[in-house]
Amino acid sequence: MHSNRCLFPALILRKMLNAVVLVWVALLWPSHGVAQAVVVDATPGHVVNTFSPLYALGSTVDRVPSNATDMFFRPDQIKQVLSAGWGVISYRQNTDLFVQAWHWNPKGTWSDPAGKGYFTGDSNPTKEMIRHSYGYQLQHRGFTRNGGSEFDGFSRLDDGDLESYWKSNPYLTKDFTGEDDSLHPQWVVIALDKKESVNAIRIAWAAPYAQAYQVQYWLGDGDAMDEQDKGSWKTFASGTVTDGTGGTTTLRLDAAPVSTKYVRVWMTRSSNTCDTHGSGDRRNCVGYAIRELYLGNIEDKGEFKDLLRHSPDQKQTLTLCSSVDPWHEPSDLYLAPDRMESGDQPGFDLFFTSGITRGLPAIVPVAMLYATPDDAAAQMAYIKKRGYPVSYIEMGEEPDGQYMLPEDYATLYLQFAAALHRVDPNFKLGGPVFEGVTEDIKSWPDAQGGTSWLRRFLDYLGSHGRLQDLAFMSFEHYPYDGCETPWENLYQEPELITHIMKVWRDDGLPPGIPLLDTETNDHGGEAAVDIFGALWLADSFGGFLTAGGKSTHYYHALSYSPPHPACANSWGTYHMFMVDDHYQIQEKTAQFFAAQLLTQEWAEPKDAEHKLYVAASDVRDSAGHLLVTAYALQRPDGQWSLMLINKDHDQAHQVQIKFHDAEANRDRTLLGSVTMITFGKAQYQWHAARKKGHADPDGPPSTSNLTGSESTLYNLPAASVTVLRGRLIH
Repeated sequence: MHSNRCLFPALILRKMLNAVVLVWVALLWPSHGVAQAVVVDATPGHVVNTFSPLYALGSTVDRVPSNATDMFFRPDQIKQVLSAGWGVISYRQNTDLFVQAWHWNPKGTWSDPAGKGYFTGDSNPTKEMIRHSYGYQLQHRGFTRNGGSEFDGFSRLDDGDLESYWKSNPYLTKDFTGEDDSLHPQWVVIALDKKESVNAIRIAWAAPYAQAYQVQYWLGDGDAMDEQDKGSWKTFASGTVTDGTGGTTTLRLDAAPVSTKYVRVWMTRSSNTCDTHGSGDRRNCVGYAIRELYLGNIEDKGEFKDLLRHSPDQKQTLTLCSSVDPWHEPSDLYLAPDRMESGDQPGFDLFFTSGITRGLPAIVPVAMLYATPDDAAAQMAYIKKRGYPVSYIEMGEEPDGQYMLPEDYATLYLQFAAALHRVDPNFKLGGPVFEGVTEDIKSWPDAQGGTSWLRRFLDYLGSHGRLQDLAFMSFEHYPYDGCETPWENLYQEPELITHIMKVWRDDGLPPGIPLLDTETNDHGGEAAVDIFGALWLADSFGGFLTAGGKSTHYYHALSYSPPHPACANSWGTYHMFMVDDHYQIQEKTAQFFAAQLLTQEWAEPKDAEHKLYVAASDVRDSAGHLLVTAYALQRPDGQWSLMLINKDHDQAHQVQIKFHDAEANRDRTLLGSVTMITFGKAQYQWHAARKKGHADPDGPPSTSNLTGSESTLYNLPAASVTVLRGRLIH
């Protein structure tokens, strides 16, 4: 495994102060009539990060439509992908988002001799290569939709079928956690379309049922699921049950109706009786199961009036749950060839042998939220036996988007970590693989009132003496919401990425644990393929490394150009290429050229140490927006490389470049031959036309050679990324 020598700044404040000082230096610099300047803090002791581009500037491979896999991995297509220059690949695990069980190996064994139950992939390689792998729908799902499953599937809590049922994950029970079940309460939430007056609930329990539970309602104007610190749960006056006996129970919750939008059933003690799958497997006999939920009012005549819509599709009333039992069977495989959510998680053999990884150690995931420790261990045993290089193992995918409590994720993490370390104690594990957020992730308060998801996860690992099992912390970065992305959003980077990384440290992430941004893009609809996408990419990746990050990964490498999943009229997201109906690459987009600037021009395309320094400019508009950001590298070839992003859409800016050495108390500048590479509106313009959108001109960047001196002014065209390379005056 490669060890990327990366400095993690313990004193982020110091860097902020350095930047402030540099801005003042830029403002006060004698500029011979030119007020605009970029000043690099080139003091040798002020290096803010060191990295190898092959390991710090990476990309991703994700689930794809099953009819596209062969085209995506065709050698001529891979060659074009590799020409972008990205290094280490982060393999994304998508089945957790869709509440599915992942068969990473189509061959394996079922826990039930009848060929169903809990699946464990075969850990023994054969002559047959794994090219394809798929997800299986879970029969005991309790989500209508969540952070990833909005495209298909439905909850069994209100599907109108008393033969189906939701069941919680057995790995969250005492048999597997070693802790009392009350420490890992399981829950279901009913989310009404609007506030309604309710005074009764009817629960058709399956086995195992809850012997102790509380029925609660949400107080507060915030969203009970997405703003969990903006309100509180209150137990109905008659909502506490300590002697539940299963069956169908109707509870009058309060004498008078209560107005609320959210109702929660909070379960803390199980009957530990066996479900419909029998007593042959202990996992069938722990946790909680519900056939159907009904919520409404008991009227004066004693009749129960139900407010819920019961339907086996997305028309049902929204329900959510704490976890799902990963029990399933072969018939749960669902394939729609042209849809990603039912598509192909490219097989590991195809992934590692296609050339997409460049032979570098990849970041690979294990499914965890809806999987078993044995299956995860088998997966990594298979990869190890094949001899495929792996740097890090990500544990699950986006538990915050699945509304999982941090303590539940943490106990699964430790169970899976123990299984994986039995395969190889040197495996480097990490997570939690957060969704792209810009502020701290909040969870319903614990007994101590703590709401920070990451802090509670870290506290759980620490209290169990297992913090050493967290070798890295990973997250995703998608800073913008909505289908329309105004140009002004560019001004928010790199502060957004810098801020969220500081949040994780403030939550208690130790300075010795590296930060990996394992999936990122601007998520900005059509803007991503316009010049906007290039500027954002350069600024975000430069900001991430300046803030001390270890590696960041562009989403995604493969030549996939579907419409934005939330924006029906936009073909502008998640890709470096436009493709035809057969996924054949047709042309490059702005982010392809930005990738080349980062990986081939700003950095040297080699596995060697690059030193990163803080750079600051004074180029602002009348509203105070910083229009020019800069990132300075000292490369292995001895050159200084400065990446400058001019975020002024309409105006070019001329700047002086100064390198300030506080230790030597001197200033220097680029002298002699300076290479200038520019990519902006003159080189690339996007023309929106839905699927026929195209760029004209369509690159490449322009390259010129200048002679640098103390008086040289460098012209940064409007809406452009520019790389300057040269050497300093001695």
